[in-house]
Amino acid sequence: MSLTLYYFHDPMCSWCWAFRPRWQEIVEGLPDLVRSQRVLGGLAPDTEQAMPTDMQAKLKGIWQKIQQTVPGTPFNFEFWERCVPRRSTYAACRAVIAARRQNPGYEENMILAIQQAYYLEARNPADRNTLIELANEIGLDRALFSADMESPAVHEALLKEIEFTHRLEVKGFPTLLLEKEGVFTGIQHEYNDVKAVLHQIKRLS
Repeated sequence: MSLTLYYFHDPMCSWCWAFRPRWQEIVEGLPDLVRSQRVLGGLAPDTEQAMPTDMQAKLKGIWQKIQQTVPGTPFNFEFWERCVPRRSTYAACRAVIAARRQNPGYEENMILAIQQAYYLEARNPADRNTLIELANEIGLDRALFSADMESPAVHEALLKEIEFTHRLEVKGFPTLLLEKEGVFTGIQHEYNDVKAVLHQIKRLS
């Protein structure tokens, strides 16, 4: 009997960026009978509108809160001066799926590239051109990636993952759910204590 640990996330979710080191440790520490699977939750739909200033202030405040809550999480606040922020993450989610379609091994590479661009390099992953540049930088076929990212098949794949997220009543990211024989159990995630997370998983498996 195999179990699945689902990780619901968004590549432009700042709390997911903070959780990244713990997630890697969790995957490495999982019992043999538990497999891991990421699910794109889709934080914010496509829009070309600039983010309102009050929303920008709110997100900057979240970044600051994360740095206090999860010490060592780096952020480059120049993003807010150098880019035109948009509350739009679906393109970044489609980029992850497009990378996965070329080679499943590149899914993790694309997620990391998006996070580093956004949080460290003050580049905007809501912009299609940024995502194409990132795909090229990590070694994907640029033309194929560009075509896939705009394809109905990739958008449908994203909507399917978002529907799965909603069906399981996932309210925020990151969220961990362990599936055992069709039953989903929430795993309390800790940003600073991977042992507590693995203990829950091992107890349930």
